[in-house]
Amino acid sequence: MTTRTPLIAGNWKLNKGGEDGCELAAAVARAAEKAPHVSVVVSPPFTALAAVAHTLSEEKSRVEVAAQNLYPKDSGAFTGEISAPMILTAGAKWVILGHSERRQYFAESNAFIREKIAAALAAGLRPIACIGETLAEREAGKTLDVVFEQLDSFADLFTKDPGFGVIAYEPVWAIGTGKVATPEQAEEVHAAIRSRLREKQGEKVAEQTLVLYGGSVKGSNAKELLGCPNIDGALVGGASLEPAGFAEIIAAAEALSAS
Repeated sequence: MTTRTPLIAGNWKLNKGGEDGCELAAAVARAAEKAPHVSVVVSPPFTALAAVAHTLSEEKSRVEVAAQNLYPKDSGAFTGEISAPMILTAGAKWVILGHSERRQYFAESNAFIREKIAAALAAGLRPIACIGETLAEREAGKTLDVVFEQLDSFADLFTKDPGFGVIAYEPVWAIGTGKVATPEQAEEVHAAIRSRLREKQGEKVAEQTLVLYGGSVKGSNAKELLGCPNIDGALVGGASLEPAGFAEIIAAAEALSAS
């Protein structure tokens, strides 16, 4: 980690959509109280955004709320979609975009993800923009080709307000599989991402943009991963659904940041 304030974000995916989400949010708020040097975000399903935001407000917590997706138009005949202004109204300040599951299951292209990121930024929502390679791409030696193509498709949007947008590197082969990139593998890609930002978008964007790691992060490996100089936090999936496990990750980030 560096002087950038670390961010630990929990992506609940298709889970915790009711009262159980509010209970989990309250537990996360208690964990975050013990980590004043760490920013914490939770990302419940759309139906729980407002309730979770209300719970965190009642707890007087610093923890903020993220949506898991958005549609790039503010309104219109787009059945089933949610816009950036609606997300803000629900109490969220962040949105996860370009997640590998959106790319895989819903065939979201780099161009469409760029539209979404632009819509988020225009509305004042902080995007967590996800990039990462599949196992086949890694084994073919194409990791950086894939990651740079995804990154270059939107990174210029981050130049207007450096540090507002966040990037999450998520090797697809390590998501929900129990496999995890070694700290060396993760740091290599994170360093390359920062170098690419510096080359294409300038020093300010490179230095101020948080680059999170996502891919089977849990309490047992958080310290090693978060201790890498170019890893500024984590986008956590399964482990974010367990209060104790997520608290361990937050605590690991706090210990490194405060030291």
